[in-house]
Amino acid sequence: MSEEFKLPTETIELPSKGLLYPTDSELAKGTIEIKYMTAKEEDILTNENYIKQGTVIDKLLQSVIVTKINYNELLLVDKDAIMVAARILGYGKDYEFTYDYEKVTIDLTELEDKKFNEKLIAPGKNEFSFKLPFSKNEVTFKLLTEGDEKKIQKELKGLKKIDKQSNPEISTRLKHLITSVNGDNTSVTIRKFVDNYLIAKDARALRQYMDKISPGVNMKFDYESPEGEIEEGVSVPIGITFFWPDA
Repeated sequence: MSEEFKLPTETIELPSKGLLYPTDSELAKGTIEIKYMTAKEEDILTNENYIKQGTVIDKLLQSVIVTKINYNELLLVDKDAIMVAARILGYGKDYEFTYDYEKVTIDLTELEDKKFNEKLIAPGKNEFSFKLPFSKNEVTFKLLTEGDEKKIQKELKGLKKIDKQSNPEISTRLKHLITSVNGDNTSVTIRKFVDNYLIAKDARALRQYMDKISPGVNMKFDYESPEGEIEEGVSVPIGITFFWPDA
């Protein structure tokens, strides 16, 4: 007689609260159900092909997510939250790593969601407006999804084949996140603008504004050195020990 085994799951709140997803998406509910990691997920984490391809985290998250979603719709800001939650469920809340030649341990449950202004969001629409402070051009932009990230990586690989010395990651990302310039939403116009007319000071201001208004997990901590000096806003490093503490 076969017996059905029950696997515990947890419901995770998305930092975006689901507000930026199409209203007919499961992600619009603002929560997602994930399961505890098993030996199957440990196999994924040690899969050399996934590691070489840089897809190991995505394969892991797709395996632990129980909610039926379109993974390509997932906002990167929400993906970070799912990644942290999966790690806590799999290996606990304490994450040890080396920073400035010192062993540091942080409690991942103390990482808080960034506060964001919900008034800037039209429910169901992933788009924001910004007036570039120096050129005064008006742009709209979106927060990147997993699908956008795949397109960016594919484009960067193609550019590398043409010129192995090039590293156009910043401009390529801008071409994918900007959705219109002065009301023109054609790809040709956006790419021409980024390549020829988006001055560095405006690009920096846009990135700073995006960081300010974006929801997500605050992946930073305050580091106290052995001498008692405090360094604020240090990014939590996501290395091999994040999902493999015994490595």
